[in-house]
Amino acid sequence: MRMIVGGRYIEVSGGADLFILDVGQGEPLVFIPGWTFTVEVFEKQIEYFAKRNRVIAIDPRSHGRSTVTAEGNDYITHARDLRAVLDALEVENPTLVGWSFGCLTVWEYVRQFGADSIKSCILVDMSPKALSVNDGDWTEGSLDDIAAAYTNYLRDTKGHRAFVEDYARNVMVQRKLADKELQWLVEQSLNTPYYIAANLFAAGMFSDYRDEARRVSEAIPTLAIVAEHWQDEAKGTLAKVSPSTKVKVLGGHLMFWEYSEAFNEIVEDFLE
Repeated sequence: MRMIVGGRYIEVSGGADLFILDVGQGEPLVFIPGWTFTVEVFEKQIEYFAKRNRVIAIDPRSHGRSTVTAEGNDYITHARDLRAVLDALEVENPTLVGWSFGCLTVWEYVRQFGADSIKSCILVDMSPKALSVNDGDWTEGSLDDIAAAYTNYLRDTKGHRAFVEDYARNVMVQRKLADKELQWLVEQSLNTPYYIAANLFAAGMFSDYRDEARRVSEAIPTLAIVAEHWQDEAKGTLAKVSPSTKVKVLGGHLMFWEYSEAFNEIVEDFLE
């Protein structure tokens, strides 16, 4: 749990500077973190895959070391930012790896730009439709739970912190977190101001990318890695929405951090 050194900044729309890590050589792997998180969570993946791939990781706008901006805190803009970064770095045929709400950036990229310029896609633990009233659908929670998170927690920094602490303990990992680990995870999220975090939360929860999930899985090799606690719902939903997607199950929501070796093996097998 150390800050990744190096990196560079790329200017995107609205004058925002995105922090980008670009290391290694070979076929490009592009990592996109989830809601309010940063490139730091991918430390073990960056270290492992940079030995054989060109690895690029992005702090989205208003995340981590990127510019905090009042504009573009939605996944439509995040996809355009991703396109700007790939163009600036002259990246061709990457494998896009989205985690959690980072998957929304990937699907939105496909919606706007198609899948022709992508080699393959890895979607880590995100339903293409986060909210549903249908029994058995893969969701982020009940409508009441999501409404409570938005209205009771994401209204100030104290609530933001409490929300992330609870999610980290109960959803992200399967073991007991040490105090310093929990603090580190919370600090990752708190780089994003609570009012922007709330906006991103709502933008993600009310999105529907089922068509894009189907399109991308039919167009290019696609892997979904899902957490154990909702694997039945995830498998059922993906079988209906994007049956061509290959599905693997591992750990909790932050499985690539808690079980980095197993996660990296799954990704490596898929890439091969």
